[in-house]
Amino acid sequence: MLPLVAGVLVLVGCAVVFELVSYRALELIPSVATEEFPEIDRGLLEKFGSFDSELGWCPQPNREKQKDTGDHLPGEEVRSVVTYSTDEYASRVCPAAERDPDAELTVSTYGDSYCFCREVDNDETFQHYLAQELDTHVANYGGGNYGLDQALMRLKRQYPDDPTDHVFMVVTASSIARILSVWKHYQEFGNVLAVKPRYVLEDGELERIDSPVKEKADLLDLESKADVLREYDFHYDHWFEPHFATRPYTAAFLEKNEHVRYAAYTVGKELERRFGRSLPGIDFDLAQTQSALRLERPRVRYHERLFETHEFLFDALVEEFVDYAAEREFEPTFVMVQQLRYATYESEHGPIYGDLLGRLADRYDALTTIDMATHLVPDDGDVESLYVERGEGGHYSPETNAEIAQVLAAVVEERAVAE
Repeated sequence: MLPLVAGVLVLVGCAVVFELVSYRALELIPSVATEEFPEIDRGLLEKFGSFDSELGWCPQPNREKQKDTGDHLPGEEVRSVVTYSTDEYASRVCPAAERDPDAELTVSTYGDSYCFCREVDNDETFQHYLAQELDTHVANYGGGNYGLDQALMRLKRQYPDDPTDHVFMVVTASSIARILSVWKHYQEFGNVLAVKPRYVLEDGELERIDSPVKEKADLLDLESKADVLREYDFHYDHWFEPHFATRPYTAAFLEKNEHVRYAAYTVGKELERRFGRSLPGIDFDLAQTQSALRLERPRVRYHERLFETHEFLFDALVEEFVDYAAEREFEPTFVMVQQLRYATYESEHGPIYGDLLGRLADRYDALTTIDMATHLVPDDGDVESLYVERGEGGHYSPETNAEIAQVLAAVVEERAVAE
């Protein structure tokens, strides 16, 4: 009897250990949610310097930040520490040309992190290169993780203080998901500080739903706002719940081989960091990035479906952009750029946004539309070559930003000829 009891206890103990290890491993995997309301550390909250009660978050004026993008292995010389600087308008600085209130030509850009140009230096943004092409300052009002909705809100808030002749709205296809979001954690698990306003359509008219977080300290008790977050964030029912891990965690962890691979690569990176040297035989950073892209495929397909089911809201936001341009008398251009996860998928399946750009061009005579994917076509077909080699999110390289600047400059010059 005792051997049987001992055997059962050993099995139970092993099961408990496996459950604990599996839960910890699932916490590492970006495509799995393990908590609805993770505790937010006060220290993390204090570092959230971009909090904005109106927009959720926003770059702050007169700041300079150096960011290690991760473009190196432990023990190697750091090769990609980039500098992000903002001016008194909270626009990323444009080294090529200073602001000139008497300039004959003025240009501004709004959008997400691809507009901001993360992972490159101030003099490697497409705004810098565009300023060189046009010989005028180009304002950069991109915001990390912004959707078309937040970019539009920032435009309406900023434009009266910094009016320009041309406004480029530059976003990625992620906007279709971002405009349906109130709390990013419901779709980007672990992004717990990002609570935002959004627009909904009521009787065909855009109605703004303000952020439920008015003070930064409110983020410490988001569970008290659960009803509002769940009601207005589309992804709670359609993405968070289906990807929420429940017991047995061991089964959830072993459900996909990619879970095991990603966790193993992450552990390998951590070991390299702790020991200060790279382990021979495998590039854990590259392997983890490739694994993450494979884990991202279901999210890309989810976003593709959103363009089919919620294009009406996206179109309404573009219409609002066009109407605001008419009201303020500037030339509007809508630019779709690609995140790396979309570029690799779309190279095989076509654009997830379908004929969006064509429909917008046909609908609005005053709007210029640019599908940047049709302009950025590597000769060898390797779309990954358009992006920084390593780093946090696969943003465009300086060379690609220079190509983007040429495309945008052509738009401005063509309009000048037409006028």
